[in-house]
Formats: sequence, C-alpha cells, structure tokens
Amino acid sequence: MMDDREQELRRDDLADDPLRQFATWFDRACAEDLPLPQACALATVSRDGRPSARMVLLKDASSDGGFVFATSYISRKGRDLAETGRAALLFYWHPFGRQVRVEGLVEPVSPEESDAIFLARPRDSRISALASRQSERLETREELEARVRELEAELEGQQVERPEFWGGYRLVPEEIEFWQHRENRLHIRFVYRRDGDGWRIDQLQP
Repeated sequence: MMDDREQELRRDDLADDPLRQFATWFDRACAEDLPLPQACALATVSRDGRPSARMVLLKDASSDGGFVFATSYISRKGRDLAETGRAALLFYWHPFGRQVRVEGLVEPVSPEESDAIFLARPRDSRISALASRQSERLETREELEARVRELEAELEGQQVERPEFWGGYRLVPEEIEFWQHRENRLHIRFVYRRDGDGWRIDQLQP
C-alpha cells in the first residue's frame, strides 16, 4: 500500500466538482482494499438541539445528487432527519491520512431506489431489518431472536421485501471539506462551498 500521509495537496490537484474529487479519493481507498472504505460517521441533531452520531455505510455518491445511505425511518437518526432535514458525514481513511467532511440537507430517495438498496442486502440482514424496531427499548435479546425465527419461518421460500419503515436517504451537500494529514500538524484543508450553480474552493488553516 502506498503511503500518502505526507503527500502534498494543492489547489491545482482538485477537481472543480467536489463529488468528482470525492470519487477520486474513495476509488483509491477501494483499490487499496482498505477495510470498509464506505464506512462513515453520520451526525444528526434533534429539533431540541441534541446531537447524535453513529457509523453507516455509503451506498452511492454521484455528481447528480449526493451521498446515499439507508436506515430505519423510526430509528433515532430517522426521527432526527424528519425533524431537521440536516446531517453531516465524516469519512476517515487512516492509512492515507485523509478525511472528508460533508454537510448538507437530507431527503428520502425514491421508493424504487430504496427497494434496490434493500434487496442488495443479504437475506438474513433483510429479515433482521424487519424484526428490529430500531432504537426502541428491548426487554430481552431472546425476544428479538424469537422474532427473527418467526419471520424466517413465515417467509421461507419467499422474497423478503422492504418494509415501509425502512429506506434510503440522500445527503445533498452544501459544503465538503478535504483534509490531508501532515506529520507536523500543519494539515492541508480545502473546503468546497455552494456558490450559485457552482462551487467556491477555499483553503483553511489547520
């Protein structure tokens, strides 16, 4: 694996569109077989200002939309998103000394896109999604596992379809920062901010 931790990052190296720049870094992380390069921290906030963060998996990132992830609509993050419609993502690829920070508005993806994301999951993961009332209080682990066994028996030989309470979200970025590690802590930071129909790129102090 190549060590990029001291690699210079210059303004001239950056794509004009941050999603294309993200694709360059993300594809590199995938090519080097980093463990779960699509893993990212999702931060949300409730209507009364309570922040919350957890790890999710990126499902798609395209220049015509944004960053897609999926979850239960009734989970804590689902409730936060329904209340505020805003979120942030953080990607961190330690071997390369790189971070990408994304902030913006969040919207549900189409039912068809949610169906495709759900059906791409392994069958046992789909059954788990049906069984779990994510973020709600659980009396015992046995109760949840019994529910899984019931669904496995009920759906034997059938397609496990997406439940109405589960689906994808798209974070439409307003700001994306690219961060490159430097050993002397003078890290290199460039941020893209929406500017009309395009993007303005500024360099930030570390």
